[in-house]
Amino acid sequence: MAEQEIKKLREENQMLRDEIESLKDELIRLVSRNLTLSERLEEDTEMRRRTEVARELLNGNIERQRNADLQDDAQLMAIIELKVEAERRHLQPDFNAHDMAQLIGVSQERLNRLFRHQTIHRTPDAYIDNLRVLAALQMLRDKPQWSIAAIAEESGIGNVRTLQRRIQEAIGMTPVEYRQMLTRDL
Repeated sequence: MAEQEIKKLREENQMLRDEIESLKDELIRLVSRNLTLSERLEEDTEMRRRTEVARELLNGNIERQRNADLQDDAQLMAIIELKVEAERRHLQPDFNAHDMAQLIGVSQERLNRLFRHQTIHRTPDAYIDNLRVLAALQMLRDKPQWSIAAIAEESGIGNVRTLQRRIQEAIGMTPVEYRQMLTRDL
């Protein structure tokens, strides 16, 4: 009788393990889908604002926008996005908040104030780190043949441990787990 109960418990245990694995796979699929949808939504909502700023730049308003005392925070954020994200400066490992301030022609203090008041990122460095994590996630998805070390280097993060920690904080799994989830879905 005890053997039958043990066998039954083992079967139930295996069923629970299978269900846990299924739930993990579904969670990973949803995280990946959410990341993709989030990227698309962000691109769509910012496209109009970026286009307007680009028109102003093309129409000769660049001197006004480079002014260190620029009052229009939305325009300044659009310039940051154009110059940092579009030119992919954040992928350079030594690119930092000081470089960003110089790139857009404002003081470090003005840049810090802008980020405190206008973004979900508390500092320019947090913004750069977020861009690097997003780039690393995209590379993990688009470049499965690359090593984790190569992705850490190419994303500007620099080393594997930092990449692992930041990816874990962002999506709740390691880069290897994320990549495995992506290959299972294919």
